[in-house]
Amino acid sequence: MKAMEWLLGSADGAGKHPVSGPGDGGGGTRAAAGVGALGLAAAGALHAVWSVSPWPLATRAEFAAVVVGVEEGRLPSAPATLAVAGLLGAGAWFVATAARPAHPLASSRLVRTGLWTVSGVLTVRGLGGLLVSGLGLGEAPAEFQRWDLALYSPLCVTLGGLAGYLAVRTRPRRTRA
Repeated sequence: MKAMEWLLGSADGAGKHPVSGPGDGGGGTRAAAGVGALGLAAAGALHAVWSVSPWPLATRAEFAAVVVGVEEGRLPSAPATLAVAGLLGAGAWFVATAARPAHPLASSRLVRTGLWTVSGVLTVRGLGGLLVSGLGLGEAPAEFQRWDLALYSPLCVTLGGLAGYLAVRTRPRRTRA
């Protein structure tokens, strides 16, 4: 629990998000933020590793076919892979920040836009991957398509859905004049 408190702030006294939707005691929002932020941070860390290594696979050629779905010569550059790692890290920050009501940027336009962007990009990537790999529309190797259907696309849809859930549940309440 200490890790969740560090990530999302203390639950005592601030258990309810002041901008949460009706009926949200903070628990669902906090759990979604914890899972989403950790998932995005882990994906970002993996991309950082992939900028210098084909881990967990043995060769760059195998990595290209299984993880990226391209030939080795078409792998993204290390700077491009690091950029993706940075964007995933920023996404993790948006998710964690939105769930911390005491944070001064929790309901800012920056965080709100970031949440919706993370949600949209990952959901489109996930649904597109399910469609393309599921129907065999691309030219990606069969091993990539198998992993795309089993892990990559569902993970993107899940993380995108969690970011979207947070964007809705932590939206600022409208005040009546």
